[in-house]
Amino acid sequence: MEILYEDNHIIIVNKAAGEIVQGDKTGDEPLVETLKRFIKERDNKPGQVFMGVVHRLDRPVSGVVVFAKTSKALSRLNAMFASGDMHKTYWAVTRNKPAKESDTLTGYITSVERNNKSYVWAEPRPGAKEARLSYRLIASGERYSLLEVNLMTGRKHQIRVQLSSIGCPVKGDLKYGDKRSNPDGSISLHARRIHFIHPVSKIEIDVTAPVPQYDNLWRALEDAATQA
Repeated sequence: MEILYEDNHIIIVNKAAGEIVQGDKTGDEPLVETLKRFIKERDNKPGQVFMGVVHRLDRPVSGVVVFAKTSKALSRLNAMFASGDMHKTYWAVTRNKPAKESDTLTGYITSVERNNKSYVWAEPRPGAKEARLSYRLIASGERYSLLEVNLMTGRKHQIRVQLSSIGCPVKGDLKYGDKRSNPDGSISLHARRIHFIHPVSKIEIDVTAPVPQYDNLWRALEDAATQA
């Protein structure tokens, strides 16, 4: 577990692919409980440790996750997420190169609980929610491209399904059209950066999460993007 930022009110970590943020039917220990135990032991805290879940990342996704260490911070961070005052940037390794080097994608997403999958439509339909994101190509290789993605809405599996809809499935994402899984079960989608005004101290918080260092492709594309 890599802590990227911490103060009395919030803690920001770089989640590894495969970790769950909050408990689910698998019964695996979620990151929120791991953090509680870590802080209790590190700080020798008596009693229960407060740790509020502000937002989630899908299990196979890596990167920035924010937790609240106080109830005051939790309520304010929740309000900031709801109002769009938390600015998140993602990096996605895609199997194909998009036709346009940058674009804004708008669609309408429906989700099916039965197969835990989302679908995007070009036109509005009953039950569908508008989904918007922008992307730009920041590096590319022989078979894979690296896109920087900014969400304007937060729909279930939004980046995965919208990039797949333009013929650029996220590497390793069999659910949304890639050909092969990644060896570790991850998909090559990374919550790269989060930027917001601290809900209590009002200082600017701008945190970047390193890409998975065990993955040679991630490191090579990161190097290409930073040198461009």
